[in-house]
Amino acid sequence: MSIISKDISKAVQLLKEDKLVAIPTETVYGLAGNIYSERAISSIFKMKQRPLFNPLIVHIPSIDNLDKIVREVPEKAKLLSNAFWPGPLTLVLKKQPSVPDTVTAGKDTVAVRIPNHPVTIKLLEGLNFPLAAPSANPFGRISPTCAEHVEDYFKNDLEMVLDGGSCKNGIESTIVGFENNEPIIYRLGSISIEDIQAVIGNIEIKNKKDSNPDAPGMLSRHYAPSTPTFLVENVSTFIYPYSEKKIGFLLFNKPIENYSLKNQFVLSENSNLMEATSKVYSTLHTLDKLNLDMIVCETFPDYGLGKSINDRLLRATKKE
Repeated sequence: MSIISKDISKAVQLLKEDKLVAIPTETVYGLAGNIYSERAISSIFKMKQRPLFNPLIVHIPSIDNLDKIVREVPEKAKLLSNAFWPGPLTLVLKKQPSVPDTVTAGKDTVAVRIPNHPVTIKLLEGLNFPLAAPSANPFGRISPTCAEHVEDYFKNDLEMVLDGGSCKNGIESTIVGFENNEPIIYRLGSISIEDIQAVIGNIEIKNKKDSNPDAPGMLSRHYAPSTPTFLVENVSTFIYPYSEKKIGFLLFNKPIENYSLKNQFVLSENSNLMEATSKVYSTLHTLDKLNLDMIVCETFPDYGLGKSINDRLLRATKKE
């Protein structure tokens, strides 16, 4: 029996009982629980097999709820929230004492965002508590972009996936924190650096930290298929020694010439990085189910959302 359902009232009830529900957002599906429930937060870490030092993102329905979660909002954070909320922006800000340390991995900051998905906004409006909702996948695996991905991962552990269709952005939110009131990108995501800079000017990137990370998504190994996966500049040259191998390809805008088209997945024939971004995880899920010897990913253009795609693929790949 499927755990996928469109019943928001059922999801509300389960969450009020301190249980977990997978929820849709515009980025990826999240594994959601009441931030004030020790049982729910513990269940999130346990179900995902997520290390306790890795903080969670808190989801709220509107800007009116922000002061219940955070105690300081720098001026540039206000500019960013006005520009991108609801949407795929997470801000790391000084937390209210009421936000449990388990949610923030003991830090005095909390990651918070307003998701841009009508189903989850309606769900959040039906609750009197915010939701912690990291991606609904076992730790380190490919993030889910449809309800079926979540069901494949957790059908024996989870009571419900709230179905909101496919996630339109397709990778996680961009995370911005503040150090000495200066903005820092902790995670590249589905808002480009260029779009962030258009609002607040130059911004530093500090998106790799394997111990005591400041935000989710900073660990070097993450978002990975079970199949050995490689990110390369020149696909044709790389695969030359592997003629006997069963290979799948994740490509930007055109297939590999003089090679079987089987298992070649082109993300955007029009070279549209937004379209490519929306398909990255779903394509990796597809490739991972083909019983391949390896997945070979093409390096994407190093600008705009191409930087975010390369970041995800680099964390998903085996190092030569």
